[in-house]
Amino acid sequence: MANFPFSSSPVIREIIAERVSRRTLLKGGIASGALIAGGSFVGSLFAGETHAAALSTLGFPELKRVYDKTHAAADGYETTIVARWGDPLVAGLPDFDGSTVAAAEQEKRFGYNCDYIAFLPLPKGSVNSDHGLLCVNNEYISPNVMFPGVTEDDAGKTMSKEQVDLGLAAMGHSIVEVMFKDGKWQTVEDSPLNRRITANTEMTVSGPAAGHALLRTSADATGTKVLGTSYNCSGGFTPWGTVLTCEEGVSDLFGGDPKKAPTADILDRYGFDGSDIYGRGRFHDRFNIDKEPNEPNRFDWVVEIDPYDPQSKPVKRTALGRMSHEASTVVLNKDGRIVVYMGDDDYFEYMYRYVSNKAYDKANPASGNGLLDDGVLSVARYDADGSLTWLPLVHGQGKLTAENGFADQAEVLLKTRLAADALGATPMDRPEDIETNPVTGRVYAVMTKNKKRDESKVNPANTRPENLWGHIVELIPPGGRGAEADHTADKYAWDLFVLCGNPKDTKVGATFHPETSDNGWFVCPDNITFDPAGRLWVATDGANDFGLPDGVYGVDTEGAARGLPKLLFTCPHGAEATGPCFTPDGTTLFLSVQHPSEDAETLDKAQSLWPDFRDGQPPRPSVVAIRRKDGQPVGA
Repeated sequence: MANFPFSSSPVIREIIAERVSRRTLLKGGIASGALIAGGSFVGSLFAGETHAAALSTLGFPELKRVYDKTHAAADGYETTIVARWGDPLVAGLPDFDGSTVAAAEQEKRFGYNCDYIAFLPLPKGSVNSDHGLLCVNNEYISPNVMFPGVTEDDAGKTMSKEQVDLGLAAMGHSIVEVMFKDGKWQTVEDSPLNRRITANTEMTVSGPAAGHALLRTSADATGTKVLGTSYNCSGGFTPWGTVLTCEEGVSDLFGGDPKKAPTADILDRYGFDGSDIYGRGRFHDRFNIDKEPNEPNRFDWVVEIDPYDPQSKPVKRTALGRMSHEASTVVLNKDGRIVVYMGDDDYFEYMYRYVSNKAYDKANPASGNGLLDDGVLSVARYDADGSLTWLPLVHGQGKLTAENGFADQAEVLLKTRLAADALGATPMDRPEDIETNPVTGRVYAVMTKNKKRDESKVNPANTRPENLWGHIVELIPPGGRGAEADHTADKYAWDLFVLCGNPKDTKVGATFHPETSDNGWFVCPDNITFDPAGRLWVATDGANDFGLPDGVYGVDTEGAARGLPKLLFTCPHGAEATGPCFTPDGTTLFLSVQHPSEDAETLDKAQSLWPDFRDGQPPRPSVVAIRRKDGQPVGA
């Protein structure tokens, strides 16, 4: 069947309605295998029946949804603040004072607005669940609740150089050693592995775009050395023990006039408008497009970090494409090749997959070096028959030729969005996190929302115009269950797992399990993860717009309770829940609570000074550990 990226014809609308109505959500799910075999698509089959008393495998009593000054967890669970903005990562620093912290000192303290979390056990290569490294993204800063008198709208024009430099130092990535000791998680303040990666950290560039003319600047004539990373949102980790941190769109960090730049067409497609919301371009020429027109091209990549080696340089892996990266989830395929799933978090953007050309050798971790430089990046096209096709972004194939503006493979990757446009990929409702179920092998992709989609632009995988609530798409690779799934196949099956929103509002069209409670339904799914039992955990970003707290929900993906969410945790005023991450044994769920009170116009109007509640001190984004009081796995 032909691709229908933008269509409201009766035919495609009827097909969409039929697929939504017959989704496997309200049926058992275990045997609903929608598989692709021999090049032909076999449609979804229902398994089991919906029972009036569906039994959730999630054993906790559901939390009552309350939007408050502090966080809350379900009965039987306890929380610990593990790491807060400004916590020292080296010994000898004074107690944190948010009103006086200096930029140079911030380089030695835990960063701001924590997001993606990876827990990497210590010692390296173990499955230890009570000692390890927390690797945490620090996405951006919230000047309106960091600096007295500064508003969000005027920050770029009014922040002082010291405040701008503090922002440069507070963004990026934090690595901190943690231990479960005396019944709670604690940081190891003087650990030699503690480290900050900031907007000033020197990095190298690898892959096909390394050294390209569009990456060269007055400070780096080679196009292979970059200072810093910013807007680090979601991420992933590799079998060889490194972390992938995603740069999620830096377009508003630059000043100058992008329309006058030699690459104005590229800058426009990536959203550059010269807004410079943090004032970087006023004090640092590299963030002024008029003075350094190629500097923007050195961002919006996936950065690989070795947290076990504090002397190692981070590497920007250009083979993974250039976009507003949300997630870089790594799967070791059954043939040994490395697969990376990625979303481009913006309106009408796309989903991507990278497959390495060579296999990884588990017995030789060093074999991972270079696997993220040599492979094929593809973009997803969803068709109405329930099939998904991965379209390779390879120079010389199809429209990706010099005649169409792609001189070589480096330019295909530098212009990833333009290349995906040319191939007719399916525009999505802000693709965010993409994760793989360790039990079933199915892949779940989060679409957080898209208020800009109208009736004329609905498509098979994005069925609602003005989608304010978001949805989750289920991808089904062929080949079998769990480790037998083939994540390198050209074609998958797909289905709509849940359409989010209030099920009682018929205009919303939400499709959770029919027994979803008034506390269980959610909106704006953002980051997701799976526990060892294969249950999905959803962190939300945007519930505040509906007068609700953002939080974390557990959801069964199989059986009679498939699609039935339960609320475990809620955030304080103005905060979103991000980066959920389990220890290998599933007994701790780490979670980032990002930008508390960010909805306040200025610091003095903050509704909550979470988590310290100290007068005269700003709220502090933090990592929280959630555990059952009896020490059993979360959700059991």
